[in-house]
Amino acid sequence: MAAAGCAGCRNADASAFSIPFTMAFQPIVDLSAGKIWGYEALVRGVVGEGAPTVLSQVTDENRYTFDQACRVKAIELAGSRIAGGDSRLSINFMPNAVYEPKACIRATLEAANRMQFDPRRLMFEFTENERMEDVGHVSHIVAEYRRMGFMTALDDFGAGYAGLALLSRFQTDLIKIDMELLRGVEASGVKQAIIRGLVGIAAELDILLLAEGVESEAEMQMLKSAGIHLFQGYYFARPQFETFQTMQELTSLA
Repeated sequence: MAAAGCAGCRNADASAFSIPFTMAFQPIVDLSAGKIWGYEALVRGVVGEGAPTVLSQVTDENRYTFDQACRVKAIELAGSRIAGGDSRLSINFMPNAVYEPKACIRATLEAANRMQFDPRRLMFEFTENERMEDVGHVSHIVAEYRRMGFMTALDDFGAGYAGLALLSRFQTDLIKIDMELLRGVEASGVKQAIIRGLVGIAAELDILLLAEGVESEAEMQMLKSAGIHLFQGYYFARPQFETFQTMQELTSLA
């Protein structure tokens, strides 16, 4: 049951969200293992409209319901297509929402059970590009999700309001390096030095490192040589509407 003081949870019935939407999925590639490690779920309109079209209709009154509906939709699509595999499903969540993790996870677990999708394959990621009103509460969410067997990820690391200071407060299982740090990295000694530093920090803290937004072979090769194994970006595949691409379908690796 939702906590009495959790206004978000009291307004978080996934089925009550009336704005039509669906998901596109972008693969996350593990080059060291030669396989697809996971897929990130990205909101889309039902006829392929981009995320801004859907997000522009989200308000303070319906954002918690929308968050729950996104989780359920992503799991339903994954469960109908990749339930039998071992690839992870990464779902974004809003760090500044009012959360009581134990209560607000109910719809997620119900959807996973209904679709026979192992909840241990779920990863929840949040962006540091939005100021967090209560870092301690976000830290609590990360700890509770880890206790429940989920992975957590910090998206857009190196952009926004925090970065290393945020990492010193709590540690997620995975960090996604912001694409601006990676763009043209093969020609920038400064960026290469930063990447090497992040690789070392991640190794010491036992955190997985993912390069997102990779667009060229030169970027990929430099990052791979620096010790990064997980990749996401247009070089490998664009997000596909309600589709989970296989490793064999990724044109850059064919």
